[in-house]
Amino acid sequence: MKFLVLALATAISALPQAALAHTFGAHDAGFAHGFLHPIGGWDHLLAMVAVGLWAAQRGGRALWALPLAFVGAMVAGGSLGMVGLELPAVETGILLSVLVFGALITFAVAMPLPAAAAVVALFGVFHGHAHGMEMPEAAQPMLYAAGFVLATALLHTGGIVAASSLLRSIRGELGSFAVRGAGAAVGLGGVALAVLG
Repeated sequence: MKFLVLALATAISALPQAALAHTFGAHDAGFAHGFLHPIGGWDHLLAMVAVGLWAAQRGGRALWALPLAFVGAMVAGGSLGMVGLELPAVETGILLSVLVFGALITFAVAMPLPAAAAVVALFGVFHGHAHGMEMPEAAQPMLYAAGFVLATALLHTGGIVAASSLLRSIRGELGSFAVRGAGAAVGLGGVALAVLG
């Protein structure tokens, strides 16, 4: 986990456009702005880490299938947002993703992998659409998209590493309980966002 935090901090500090990260409409805003967007809001952050937590909790093919489903759908949703196509209830979908992912982890829901990937993909579209719609006017679309895809993949990886570490370091039912507790924390975070938002 320390390695992941160090790698993320190094990546952010090495970005040449980091100073433009929050200057909407800034000339040539691109990779850095896209990279920082998913980690700049609690709703995105919690949902993306939760995908990794759920993938590790399920294990096997879910370790790659769930993050891949989310990222693929997020790219599709981001493309819709970038060209200005509206989707209904995007913010509601994003908030629901935090609550649903938290519940799925808390209750260790073991639905078939195609169904789990479909749930993850559905919410990925909403997150991607938000990223695309909030792209600065002068951003370089491909670099911006590459930034939010990389950040998302790192957040998924962080969730996988965290859950795997809990399962490995705390043997038996206690490890499973710890991961479920992390899911409950995600769900409570979603409740807090709903109340405060």
